[in-house]
Amino acid sequence: MQPNVADLNLGLIGNGQVCALVDAQARIVWCCLPRPDSTPVFDALLHSKDGLPEAGSMAVQLDGLVRTEQAYDDGTAILRTRLWSADGAGVEITDFAPRFITRDRVFRPAQLVRRIRPLGGGNGGGAASHPRVRLVVRPHGDWGATPPVITRGGHHLRYVLPGLTLRLSTSAPITYLENGTAFSLHGPVSLLLGPDETLQGGIDDTARDFEEQTALYWRHWTRRLAVPLEWQDAVIRSAITLKLCQYEDTGAIVAAVTTSLPEAPNSGRTWDYRYCWLRDAFFVVRALNGLSEVGTMEGYLRWLYDVVRAEAADRRPGVPVGHVQPLYGVGLERELTERLVPQATGYRGMGPVRVGNQAYEHFQHDVYGNIVLGAAQAFHDRRLFRRGDRGDFEALEAMGEQAWRLHDQPDAGMWELRTRARVHTSSSLMCWAACDRLSHIANALGLPQRAAHWHERAHIIRGAIEHGAWSEKRRAYAESFGGHALDASVLLMAEVGFLPPRDPRFVATVDALEAALVEGPYMRRYESADDFGVPETTFNVCSFWRIDALARIGRREQAREAFEALLARRNPLGLLSEDLAPATGELWGNFPQTYSMVGIINGAVRLSAPWDSVV
Repeated sequence: MQPNVADLNLGLIGNGQVCALVDAQARIVWCCLPRPDSTPVFDALLHSKDGLPEAGSMAVQLDGLVRTEQAYDDGTAILRTRLWSADGAGVEITDFAPRFITRDRVFRPAQLVRRIRPLGGGNGGGAASHPRVRLVVRPHGDWGATPPVITRGGHHLRYVLPGLTLRLSTSAPITYLENGTAFSLHGPVSLLLGPDETLQGGIDDTARDFEEQTALYWRHWTRRLAVPLEWQDAVIRSAITLKLCQYEDTGAIVAAVTTSLPEAPNSGRTWDYRYCWLRDAFFVVRALNGLSEVGTMEGYLRWLYDVVRAEAADRRPGVPVGHVQPLYGVGLERELTERLVPQATGYRGMGPVRVGNQAYEHFQHDVYGNIVLGAAQAFHDRRLFRRGDRGDFEALEAMGEQAWRLHDQPDAGMWELRTRARVHTSSSLMCWAACDRLSHIANALGLPQRAAHWHERAHIIRGAIEHGAWSEKRRAYAESFGGHALDASVLLMAEVGFLPPRDPRFVATVDALEAALVEGPYMRRYESADDFGVPETTFNVCSFWRIDALARIGRREQAREAFEALLARRNPLGLLSEDLAPATGELWGNFPQTYSMVGIINGAVRLSAPWDSVV
């Protein structure tokens, strides 16, 4: 078998309450409980300097392992891994988190279910045909600093951790599991890990029932997606992945389920993405809306309006009135103080490992546009249970006032630079979008005076961008007002409707970015050095923005070629991280990255042949 080296060939399982990452050998190497931003109970991924350890993982070790197979069940978040030994014996491990409708609500406990069954087939028959396995369940607390106190029941083990107690209900031999003893697997066994609560039914019956109902739920969910004709499997997997990144208890959408996976080898660019960035969440909502999946938006808007109304009422000393942070905790937490975790060595030993994110202190003015854009469809879409109303519009107008006031003021920008501030073109662009969309919303609500007011403000901001952001030297819209450096984020001008795609200045900008930022099918974020120097890796969502821009300006074949090349860089399960090393194609950065998965959906929708070309 391959060396015991950590990589991002991982599958995501989850249910809107809890997520976990499973590697190609069915080792659960990352899981935070009970929330996505909680201290992980499985964190072997970030203790992998010398390979993946047993501590902080949940594994099935097969004697004589020589090969593995892994795939999702079609249209579901159920992951199936097969391990095979040299003599042909094998085991199948089925991993999922329960999610289905019961008693008129979604049942989504903070629980992982693992079903294991022998595949047999040993060459000699008899005892040799029964696979020998060792079951590993090694959660710990405080990033490995605190081992659990383990207590034993008749058919369960309790793991007492700081602030959390987990119960593992299992039909496997408790003694073998507790002692880490290998045994012959003669029939199916089940493991259910979650809250310290008594299981109501039989262990195997419950696990089987949960799997059947969860499979049915996901197949009904994916069946309702309005997918494009081409690349349907890629789109469906991306949509499920985005859905799993929503913490449905509040509606917040995390940027990724991990922290501190480095953007490039030994770069120090390790950040905690387990929070809700209003920018990233807007793009998730927009992509899923495009597939007619509006439930995610409805849940997110509950959370978003709580943010908006809380900040409008905030009068804390030193905080500007109306200021909205670029990110919050999934439970609306404002303070996400960044700290290092010294006891965690990091992904392949590449630290530091961080908890929290200092970007919560930033002023990023594009946030006001992302708020309005994220909420805009609710004022026009008659399918929704709760459409936007006058009160919601008034709350959004406060965001528009902020956009108007700040559209030409310096900020940290969407790339969250920590050591300098400029008037970033992308921030001003989103301030324009806030005012533009408020005008459309006012028209939808029958408020012509307010529509004219916001239309006029959008017009003024447009003029400021066209005058301040254009670089005659580069023949392109630049990264900041008065500057000449290039930045991929200006490609959003076409996506948000600021410019028609065939506008000569936009086409010239695309050409300039092609020359400065593109390496093969991949695109970098910017050309200037940042706080850590010049980035080594390309940024996947920028590569997708490039594809969208190429298609819009009429270069569809070039766009399709680049799109296929990016799809080929997904991991074997169809997932993408934040970054990619262009020379090797290796994935880097937090995983799975919602931005990147959004890019897959948007690219497929933009480039696919129409359904009426075949039906």
